[in-house]
Amino acid sequence: MQRLIINGGKRLNGEITVQGAKNAALPILAASILCGEEVTLKRCPEISDTYSAMRILNSLGCSAGFDSSAGNTAVVNTSSLSRFEITDKLMREMRSSIFFMGALIGKTGECRMSFPGGCNIGQRPIDIHIAALKKMGVTVTEEYGSIDCFCRNKLRGAKITLSFPSVGATENIILASVLAEGTTVITNAAREPEIVCLADFLNKCGGNINGAGGGTIVIEGVKELHGCEFEIMPDRIAAATYLACTASAGGEIAVRGCIPRHIEAVNSVFEQMGCIAHTSADTVFFSAPRSLRAVDIIRTTVYPGFPTDCQAFVMAALCRAEGTSVFVENIFENRYRHTEELRRMGANIRAEGKVAVVEGVKRLYGAKVAAPDLRGGAGLAAAALSAEGTSEISGVEYIDRGYEEIENALSSLGADIKRV
Repeated sequence: MQRLIINGGKRLNGEITVQGAKNAALPILAASILCGEEVTLKRCPEISDTYSAMRILNSLGCSAGFDSSAGNTAVVNTSSLSRFEITDKLMREMRSSIFFMGALIGKTGECRMSFPGGCNIGQRPIDIHIAALKKMGVTVTEEYGSIDCFCRNKLRGAKITLSFPSVGATENIILASVLAEGTTVITNAAREPEIVCLADFLNKCGGNINGAGGGTIVIEGVKELHGCEFEIMPDRIAAATYLACTASAGGEIAVRGCIPRHIEAVNSVFEQMGCIAHTSADTVFFSAPRSLRAVDIIRTTVYPGFPTDCQAFVMAALCRAEGTSVFVENIFENRYRHTEELRRMGANIRAEGKVAVVEGVKRLYGAKVAAPDLRGGAGLAAAALSAEGTSEISGVEYIDRGYEEIENALSSLGADIKRV
């Protein structure tokens, strides 16, 4: 079992270049199925979730892997796609395996899979995905945890209004409809930048998608797609993570290769805490004071609001802030599992239902803690950087799902951290 050992009390200084976005790379890897040719993805993050997606592609008869001669470059060839069934074992490795439903249905008209796995942060029902596919002419059968999808004729475009602007549902509908007959219109679509990235990729492959990033997306079905070379967008959540680590530990860093407007809602919170964030076209210059101020209330919501994925590590930074901060989690009902571990380090947090109240304490203490999920694990690392003494974080496999060697990234900024 791997663990992170962190000796706290070291201020962070230096610069870091942010990795490619996990939440953009995974649907694009699934989308490569629709191309039937070779796709080259630059700045593809080398994280465990990416490898899980590649294992799924390989199990379907495709060829997927990283180019050993070019860092962070993935090469996928789906011309040899020969299967439409994904095993239960592979589906359980990550939540994003659900994107293969839309891609396989769009390409082959058939798909068989089980319900996806991933971090246990609350219910993430796929009924919205299934209802949309049915509108496009797909017959869906659910039995004993298995989902069978079949379309007797070619998928047809439809007008689909989402009850909630779900990122996953929006992306799955795009994947299913890009090769469908006619026009698909998604109303109340999610607006996240990762959806724009997916649309840009598919359009570069010959798709016809308009309106991504807005509330209404229009997809005109095309007969075929071709391969391309494409660069994955920078990971806005990883960028915010390293800013939160600096807010927690103190110091000055530059996060390069990012898109600052993607994290404006998070930077606004950091500024309320007393941090300074100056931005250029692709860099955030960030300075954190030795003493942070509490933030009255932080509500997680859909983009462009404060992301639920940033809640845990921003909370970790606020554990030592002066005053009381209140979090309201509006996206997932089980996303405060990290608070129990933060309390082991001396944090004063009361969490019940959607609300968590953080009373700032003067100091945190090193402790043995366990990452409960991906972002919760990043939050524990942020807290450990400011704690007195040594912290030992287990459950590193969760953190590896979304971060490229987080220990090396933080070490490059002066943190005393190692993996054992």
